This record gives sequence, C-alpha cells and structure tokens, in this order.
Amino acid sequence: MEVNNKLYKNQGIHVITSIFTVEQGTTKVLLIKRKNEPFLGKWVLTGGALYNNEDLENGALREIKEKTGIENIELIQSKAYGKLDRSPVMRMVAISYIALIDSQRVNILKNTRNTSDAYWCPIDKVPALGFDHNEILNDAIKELQKQIIKSNILKSLFPNGVTMPELQKTYEIILNKKFDRRNFRKKILSLNLIDDTNTTNKFEGNKPAKVYKFKKKIEDKDIFL
Repeated sequence: MEVNNKLYKNQGIHVITSIFTVEQGTTKVLLIKRKNEPFLGKWVLTGGALYNNEDLENGALREIKEKTGIENIELIQSKAYGKLDRSPVMRMVAISYIALIDSQRVNILKNTRNTSDAYWCPIDKVPALGFDHNEILNDAIKELQKQIIKSNILKSLFPNGVTMPELQKTYEIILNKKFDRRNFRKKILSLNLIDDTNTTNKFEGNKPAKVYKFKKKIEDKDIFL
C-alpha cells in the first residue's frame, strides 16, 4: 500500500444500525431525523461516521448512544455497502448492524446535537430515507428473520421473560408465518433454549401462561429445521 497514493484519500466509514422492536403485534424500526446536511430533515437509520481511533462495533455503539440515548445493546453485524455515490460528501463505505430490543425499557432521545426527532416506525410504513438506508433496512429485515431462527437474539426483546403464546406470536410476526400451537411449544421446549421461571403471566387477556426465560448460553442452531 502506497500511503501517499491519492486514490486512498478522502474516504471514510459509516456504521449504521437497524434497531428493531415488536409492539402490539407489529415489528418496528427506530428512525431518527437528521438535523444537518446532507439530507437535512430526512428520516434515517441510527448511525454515523466511524472515528479513526475506534473499531467498528464500538463506533456503532457510540453513534447509537449519541443519537438515541440507548446503551447496553447487543449488535449483530450484517452487510457492507460500497457504492461510490452513497454519500454526497465523500466516499463512505457503510457497515451495517442489526439489534432487537424491548422498546419499553428505553427512553429514546428526541433531540440531540445531530437529530431533531425519533420514533418507532412499523417496517411496512417506512418513508423514503436518506442515503441508501432503505436498501440497508430491507437487508436488515432479512437478516433479522435469519437470526431469530438460529440464535438467541430474542433474549434482548424479552429480558424479563416471555410466555409461550407471546413467543410464538413474535416468531410469527417477524417471519410472517403461522405455526401450530402444540407443535411450536413442543419444538421450543425440545431445543433447551428456555427455562421455566415457575411464574405465570397473562398475554392478550388470555388465561395465565407459564413464563420462561432464555438461557444465558445458547448454542446457535436452526430452530425450525
């Protein structure tokens, strides 16, 4: 590598995170409104430029905290985006992440140094976003669907436990697929993913159901094979 080669100059890295939640049967993504150019006033995903003294994930976590106030969030790296014109400022390669959280446990900042608003938007009602964030989000939704059937990502959505009906509905919402109640229960219990908390809770007004918590360590596996 020739450090002084001008073809290496004037380029940077964006770290972009699609933060998802599930609220009342709807999958939503967190959008923030830009306060600065480019794309002043446009809704975008959470993220920004990486500093040259931080690694990718630390940069993504910093951007999330600065622009939403969210901390202690688990990230899964998704894809890279490198079109020459994806930013009008300079050449910016984007590294994307996904995250899934319980929206009720966080207070989202509405106004920061770089943002003027934020809200949880249903994924089927996302407007035209700044940069190439619609493309990034579409890919992130596909990655989320892959992750919930082979990893423990749902632990972040239900840190305090979940009933079996609620868990089934969450899988159905995100995957856009229906499961037989008995078969779903049998499959989940056979995989040794969750522990019985010996407590009960009502879900959607039905009779009390057992509450389960995800195990601390879960081996990644294809749940619905």
